[in-house]
Amino acid sequence: MSPPLPQELLRSKRDGGPWDEAAIHQLVAGITDGSLGDAQLGALAMAVYLRGMDRAETLALTLAMRDSGRVIDWRARALPGPLLDKHSTGGVGDLTSLVLAPMVAACGGFLPMLSGRGLGHTGGTLDKLEAIPGYRAQVDIATLERVTASAGLAIVGASAELAPADRRLYSVRDVTATVDSIPLITASILSKKLAAGTQALLLDVKQGSGAGFADPALSRALAVNLVDIARAAGLSAVALLSDMDEPLVPDIGNAIELRVALDYLKGRRTPPRLHALTLALGREMLRAGGLAVSDGEAEEKLLAARDSGRAAERFQAMVSALGGPRDLIENPQRHLAMAPLVASVPSPASGRVSAIDTRALGMAVVALGGGRKHPADVIDPAVGLSALLGKDQPVRAGEPLAQVHARDEARLAEAMMRVQAAYRIGEQRVETGAIIQGRIADASEG
Repeated sequence: MSPPLPQELLRSKRDGGPWDEAAIHQLVAGITDGSLGDAQLGALAMAVYLRGMDRAETLALTLAMRDSGRVIDWRARALPGPLLDKHSTGGVGDLTSLVLAPMVAACGGFLPMLSGRGLGHTGGTLDKLEAIPGYRAQVDIATLERVTASAGLAIVGASAELAPADRRLYSVRDVTATVDSIPLITASILSKKLAAGTQALLLDVKQGSGAGFADPALSRALAVNLVDIARAAGLSAVALLSDMDEPLVPDIGNAIELRVALDYLKGRRTPPRLHALTLALGREMLRAGGLAVSDGEAEEKLLAARDSGRAAERFQAMVSALGGPRDLIENPQRHLAMAPLVASVPSPASGRVSAIDTRALGMAVVALGGGRKHPADVIDPAVGLSALLGKDQPVRAGEPLAQVHARDEARLAEAMMRVQAAYRIGEQRVETGAIIQGRIADASEG
């Protein structure tokens, strides 16, 4: 019997019917070899967005996308430590991977981290790293393996050989308003992590005004689904829910955040929210990899890795191996771009910061040229915002809410208005809340 036509499978999901494993494998094969056209691919994404997928369908899609390309086998490398990874669902000022990965590597882990670019209001780890002159974020599998083995970490984009079906499906989701589908997000993230040969995965799922999902219940549902499907696929996973009601650090933009990361690794600056999240994620990763038996031991090792300079050395080793300057850690000012115009944004009133539209701040950076409005846009690494006031901080009328780093006067003026509109100034103190809002280690915790 011949397999059903793709349009019949699409009709079935459109009308609310389930897909069996054979149907999903047929569709993923069509995505990979191009026999499923762009119009059909857009219809597939929209059908799943509107009708959803159950657990069996989501697992089948994840595994089929993993198997659409190569799956890395690390056994020949005989690495003397566990293969670990961390994934964030994206946030404003979220540079955690840049500091967490070298700290964990300095503690004995190996991290082949497949990261992404900015999407909408959220900054992308690869965009930040590409602010480093010469840094190669797109490499082949052999280079990924070599750099991971030598430096302990390699933060790069997914090779075209890894989960190629995801690459094509993701590009269509981005232009068909189907990005925020829990089954599609789950399959996209996990297919790449499984293809990279990760042994334990730590998921940082954001919630709050700057998160991908505005509703905290949806963020929790995503965390539960990610952990459940990862474990069903044979990958150990834990998710932490973290607060994104304000930027993770007070300086946002690509080169700007990179400077924060380098200062953190050198111990020159320790933003409290970044520090708390890094240690929380790091504790989970070290315990998952058998590198620590308790939270106390894990935290002690992480702090020692940073304070001794070993984490900074790991980061520098990765940068050098991937084509960046060999003195980046010691001389960042020599290599990282700076915007020609810097201006303060005055507060329109006196009081305390009562609320921040974190998404709006992220979009202010995009408007400055620090993010993409269209996939082909070239990012300006120098622009962004700095010295952002956090929630509950006092301010007087006319005092700075932030500083804008811009390339030209027109964008400077627009960004200043966007920043002012993102802040609410009140009279009463407000609760800022803990950075960690929950932990998911089993689907029953949803």
